[in-house]
Amino acid sequence: PNPWPATDQRSLQRFYGSPGDESRLVPLNVVGLCIQYDGTHVSSIRCHRNVAKSLELILFELVERRFFHILKQYEGCYNNRPMRGGSLPSLHARGAAIDFAAATNGNQTAWPTRATMPLEVMEIFARHGWVAAGAFWGRDGMHFQATRP
Repeated sequence: PNPWPATDQRSLQRFYGSPGDESRLVPLNVVGLCIQYDGTHVSSIRCHRNVAKSLELILFELVERRFFHILKQYEGCYNNRPMRGGSLPSLHARGAAIDFAAATNGNQTAWPTRATMPLEVMEIFARHGWVAAGAFWGRDGMHFQATRP
């Protein structure tokens, strides 16, 4: 069963609260998981408290399966901003989305024809109920969000 809300604003508000509400964020300790942002080791990721345990399990599984090349290309989780090209809040504004390897898996890069996000990485997120954008939308392979497809 998928524990996450639908993507309409009412469902997101009910489950995650208001976008930009930092009181609902928690620091997820990622020391030792080889996660890097722009070449610098990351010690914690701020995410919504409702997704923290799930994200932790996903990250541990990525380490276990040796996806270090993906973990070394962490692009962010919480970012209080609107969706690209729109005015509605991004799932990042609620700390319920995470990006990896943007350079080769950008928003307009078709997956699997041009984007390089491994299917197995998307499957790991999907097993935890997260939407792997590349697999569901055929683009934006860097993006994973804790919502229903």
